[in-house]
Amino acid sequence: MDLTSLLVFLAIGAVAGWLAGNIMRGGGFGLLINIVIGVVGAVIGGWVFGLLGISVNGLIGSLVTAVAGAVLLLFVMGLIKNTS
Repeated sequence: MDLTSLLVFLAIGAVAGWLAGNIMRGGGFGLLINIVIGVVGAVIGGWVFGLLGISVNGLIGSLVTAVAGAVLLLFVMGLIKNTS
């Protein structure tokens, strides 16, 4: 992975985390946490989309996958937080 790919990956993670934060609770979490949520969300979204047989390509597809996974991650984290 070259530097450009890494920067694009981190940018998609930051945007996905910010969007998921806005969708789920009305605001972002800060740059570093947004990146972490977006990157973990991309992994979760890729796994879920793979299970469902959904294939996305390109930059927009990667962003949609990461946002979907990040929203799912925040939803599950909210459930866990509310039950404890």
